[in-house]
Amino acid sequence: MNNNYYCIIMAGGVGSRFWPLSRARNPKQFLDILGVGKTLLQQTFDRFTELIPVQNIYIVSNAEYKDIILQQLPALPEENVLLEPSRRNTAPCIDYANFRIFKKNPKAQIIVAPSDHLILKEDIFLECVKQGLEFVGNKEALLTLGIQPGRPETGYGYIQAPQGPVRGFENLDVKKVKTFTEKPDLDLARVFYESGEFYWNAGIFFWSLPVIMDAFEKYVPEVHSLFSEGKEIYGTPGEKKFIEGTYERCRNISIDYAIMEKAENVFVLTSEFGWSDLGTWGSLYEQMQLDEQDNAVNGKKIFMYDSHRNVINVPDEKLVVLQGLDDYIVVESDDILLVCKKDEEQRIKEFVNDIRSELGDSYV
Repeated sequence: MNNNYYCIIMAGGVGSRFWPLSRARNPKQFLDILGVGKTLLQQTFDRFTELIPVQNIYIVSNAEYKDIILQQLPALPEENVLLEPSRRNTAPCIDYANFRIFKKNPKAQIIVAPSDHLILKEDIFLECVKQGLEFVGNKEALLTLGIQPGRPETGYGYIQAPQGPVRGFENLDVKKVKTFTEKPDLDLARVFYESGEFYWNAGIFFWSLPVIMDAFEKYVPEVHSLFSEGKEIYGTPGEKKFIEGTYERCRNISIDYAIMEKAENVFVLTSEFGWSDLGTWGSLYEQMQLDEQDNAVNGKKIFMYDSHRNVINVPDEKLVVLQGLDDYIVVESDDILLVCKKDEEQRIKEFVNDIRSELGDSYV
């Protein structure tokens, strides 16, 4: 393994679109949501250990999840769990991790990835990771992964890259990025899909440490200056107090808005490795094995009659009988039962907000 390779896994989200299975005290990245015997975080961690030394893998998450991370990843050194006192989106958590890595290896090549994505073709993905790390090790570039779209999808952001291969790297599927676009409506998604110039934005990034730190200093100095004040504190007992004060003053901003949409040296490595961000129950349905009536079922005592294309997720000990139900989401978790039309699942956030307003945070 290359000791200059590092990985930052972002694991601080609350996964509200997977409510009620995913809740603030135990979000989806800490769940075996696919029923495979490992949580999404464990799958992500294990995947990267194929290429990156365990001591070079960092998990950035909210302070309240420290114990569950260490429980699920016993091989990870405790000091590699970076705890945020509050949620400030992806740019601050990446800059925080950058400074911790800088303390160990100023020449690091880094991959940054979410903790809750699905990768079906892991061999192809790992080859992409290797190519991406080699690319940023040889070129002053900010690199993102782009997925060849299989349909006009409104749930993903898009990357436009109309040019051909990058000179000197013709053996890689790397292109210069022209634009980033947030989630489009269906008409625009069709235009993107049919043009052949656009790729789904996987939210996975590569860069060398000097290049990304220069980019932070250039494009978001108000964030970078806060974290740079602790250069001598990282890795010491004073880090926790320093980070708490830093996050109080730090703005909430994503890495896309902060840097990727502004920088000139942004490239995309395109591939197809069976990727999904598992952002919704609908996206989970697409990845699960279906029964003879096209139902995605997770539970051991479920009897279904004249019911089709449903997502069912209930505890194994729960007996459930469904009749005449088509295209629904049925989820039970602890003291909550959700029954929702599959094509209206975007309203789950609305439901959660109403419940929080009426009943407080105990159910969310």
